[in-house]
Amino acid sequence: MLLYIHIPFCDSKCSYCSFNSYVDKFHLKEKYMDALYLQLSHELQKFEVKEKEIETVFIGGGTPSTVSTALYKKIFELIKPYVADDAEITTEANPNSATRTWIEGMKELGVNRISFGVQSFDNKKLKFLNRAHNRDDAVRAVKDAADAGVQNISIDIIYATALDTKELLQADLDLAFSLPINHLSAYALTIEEGTPFEKTPDVAHEKLSLTNFVFDTIKANGFTQYEISNFGKYQSRHNLGYWQYKDYIGAGSGAVGCKDGVRYYPSTDIDFYIQNPLHVREEKLTQDDQKAEKLFLGLRSIVGVDEKILSSDELKRADLLADEKKLLKKVHRFYNLDYLLSDEISLFILN
Repeated sequence: MLLYIHIPFCDSKCSYCSFNSYVDKFHLKEKYMDALYLQLSHELQKFEVKEKEIETVFIGGGTPSTVSTALYKKIFELIKPYVADDAEITTEANPNSATRTWIEGMKELGVNRISFGVQSFDNKKLKFLNRAHNRDDAVRAVKDAADAGVQNISIDIIYATALDTKELLQADLDLAFSLPINHLSAYALTIEEGTPFEKTPDVAHEKLSLTNFVFDTIKANGFTQYEISNFGKYQSRHNLGYWQYKDYIGAGSGAVGCKDGVRYYPSTDIDFYIQNPLHVREEKLTQDDQKAEKLFLGLRSIVGVDEKILSSDELKRADLLADEKKLLKKVHRFYNLDYLLSDEISLFILN
């Protein structure tokens, strides 16, 4: 069992961001965390979570570092009996708001992994992305986390922007690998509906040569690619849990949960959520829906796909791809050899 907790507050709205987040609702933080506590209490019972059953906790956003550690305390007290002794407990954070005091406070509550939204160390690119931090903030935050004794540290990098050159990306990666990190996520800039960048789609500019350069450089630094966007000397157990199709609780406005083929959606409207934290919409996934998700998730990661979920025709197409060295078949399971082709391969198998 996995647990995801959504914090929808942000210092600023990044130009590419389509996540459920608010820059003008900070006055609701206490009420929001109270509502989150109520929903999470209910979900733990609804999901029939047993003692020590939660393998991983992930606090995402938004920006979790905009909420004080004092407001997290009762959440951690609530989940403590259900969280395994060796659980991976991750929080996302932004360099400008993740102070040394905040980092130390979250570690004291039980956090043993921090994922920093760095995106770039180039100040011009950070301004272009409308990030609220600069290069020095990012370097300081990562070093503070290491000095505080946080066991696992990850950073996010964005590539495929109109500003990117081989030289800029090389400088970003060189600085990244000079820091005490053991995980890196590299995301291509995508234009999402409803974001400021939707009006200027030319800001995204992906070149296969630069994508391959980014991936090859990361791997050359000893970080193994275990999903299309994720690399590490340490592999996030929470990430892997999603791709392995494990059940997960989603707590917070805009979170998503899933158990036994039913998906649960709390309200994305923060004001409505605070008043109605137990109002959760349900969606029953069909067997075909679940198979498609397992296929797409498995082939974009090291998880792979069990041949037992495939129909006879789908299995024939998967075997054909294995014969053509597009997939690796090992002990009745298919593994993708080129994550950049994962969507195309999945669609070929399904159709």
